[in-house]
Amino acid sequence: MNEIALKYGCNPNQTPARVYAEGGLPFTVLNGRPGYINLLDALNSWQLVRELRAMSGLPAAASFKHVSPAGAALGLPLSDALARACAAEGRDLSPVACAYVRARGADRMSSYGDFAAVSDICDESLAEFLRGEVSDGIIAPGYTEKALEILKSKRKGSYLILQMDESYAPPALERKDVYGITFEQQRNEVRITEDCLTDRPTANKDIPNAAKRDLLLALITLKYTQSNSVCYTMDGQAIGVGAGQQSRVHCTRLAGNKADIWQLRQSPQALALPFRDDVRRPDRDNAIDVFAAGDEDDYALLVSDWQRLFTAKPAPFTRAEKRAYLATIKGVALGSDAFFPFGDNVERAHQSGVSYIAQSGGSIRDDNVIETCDKYGIAMAMTHIRLFHH
Repeated sequence: MNEIALKYGCNPNQTPARVYAEGGLPFTVLNGRPGYINLLDALNSWQLVRELRAMSGLPAAASFKHVSPAGAALGLPLSDALARACAAEGRDLSPVACAYVRARGADRMSSYGDFAAVSDICDESLAEFLRGEVSDGIIAPGYTEKALEILKSKRKGSYLILQMDESYAPPALERKDVYGITFEQQRNEVRITEDCLTDRPTANKDIPNAAKRDLLLALITLKYTQSNSVCYTMDGQAIGVGAGQQSRVHCTRLAGNKADIWQLRQSPQALALPFRDDVRRPDRDNAIDVFAAGDEDDYALLVSDWQRLFTAKPAPFTRAEKRAYLATIKGVALGSDAFFPFGDNVERAHQSGVSYIAQSGGSIRDDNVIETCDKYGIAMAMTHIRLFHH
């Protein structure tokens, strides 16, 4: 098939709309009707998971919203606490399902109504988990018969299911039109490997293998995130993505706040919230985020309606308790899609337990950034690669 007519473009007033490709589209629609933004998410997320798979040798997944990843992850087993925080407690998860559960669990609020992408065949384990999640669609290289049956039942039979041709290779040049003007550039095929991490100007030069993997995961995630962007990673997954900010320190703060919430969702206080059995997952996710990230006023608002959500009024999670919990966090990796212009980015990263940083370098204030890393014993690699994506 060379062309698909779409209901509309980014907005309902933007008609007609279509996608087309000379030589044929590299994906097949197995179910549902694709939208313009669906396909932008699908094609960006497919590139991300394919590259993560090649880097790690593990199944990879992404949860996309509005052309940026809310989360990305590798197919590693989940701890009991993480499984509970990701609404996957008691499930027998395959590696590809673990990857998606982790990716969606990076920021469950932002992943509401996401587009899912996986690098490997979607199996029944993943489909069963997706059955209970609010999601718009999925792209994968293939599906088991049972997985396809489950997914076709979502959204009253309208769930979008795309099968990607793994052999597809796009043209070397890419084009897009803006206001009637055509832009053309070489596709960004830069390879992100451990060679990117060899220049380490900080006093601490020790980056263990697991941290190298997490730094590469962060950089590859940023390659497909709207710039400016910063990504925090830990244990084979993104835990906070800050996308599309004009100021880099705002990216670092946004992603750091999300990373902190990811950590706090796994705290004993958050895991002990006594939810009623009839409370839906999205309502639980919203309540947990308010409980984990909010202040005293947010807590008061949450418990004012506690009987709708909980079987008992939850005890407060104080600011001091949150700070004490987060102070124990170490070993977080951070990637930036371009250089840090000031040491304030490192100061904010340190607050979220960052021990390893990868950024392009090249700022006139590199010495200040290096000095700030040395202040906290952070090992930093300068990649000399910029990863802007628009």
